[in-house]
Amino acid sequence: MKRPGPLLTLLAGLLLAVFMLSLNATTGVRNASSSRPRTPGTAPPASATPGKATSPPSPSPSASPSASPVPNADYAGRTDDDSSAVAVSLRDGRAIAYFCDGHDKESWLKGDVGGDGTMRLTGKNGAGLDGRLRDGRRIRGTVELGGRRYAFTADKAVKPSGLYRATATVRGAELDGGWIVLPGGRQVGILDRDGEPSAAPVIDPETGAVTVDGRKLTAHPVTP
Repeated sequence: MKRPGPLLTLLAGLLLAVFMLSLNATTGVRNASSSRPRTPGTAPPASATPGKATSPPSPSPSASPSASPVPNADYAGRTDDDSSAVAVSLRDGRAIAYFCDGHDKESWLKGDVGGDGTMRLTGKNGAGLDGRLRDGRRIRGTVELGGRRYAFTADKAVKPSGLYRATATVRGAELDGGWIVLPGGRQVGILDRDGEPSAAPVIDPETGAVTVDGRKLTAHPVTP
């Protein structure tokens, strides 16, 4: 029997080479198919920055209600015992007031007004007024004068009601007059002549005109 010749050995080598080539081609196709491309337009997942925690936005603080502003207005009224009148004029957080009994007791007072409408006004000889504005419509308070305390209520005044004053020198005498025109037209005032108080003559509230010792004067509205 004859041994396989060189031709058969060569043929076996060729078959083995073809088999190896086929195996490598199949493995390459599988590896390529397992790596799928990302769909166009799809963004990669965002990653948080290491060491930093994302906190939700803090809520906006709610605005606290502000106090009602003190109006620029005038107030006039009487004491609870009906013995005297009180007028208060408010402008830009300042106040000036006049207390008068129409005979011989009077006091001019002034001071600041708080944002809540409270006021502590002071005058000569230790006089004082403590009051509070209520709803912008009236002032309720007390006046201390000459060792006495007078409770009062002053309602918002509509012109010509309000507070008036006139100063002048007549026949060598220093005149200082103060008037409170109450709602309804009633007037309470004192005219001071060189430190001597007496009941003031009636003024024309529309013009402020008044005649004192034969001389015509003008009483003007008083504001701080």
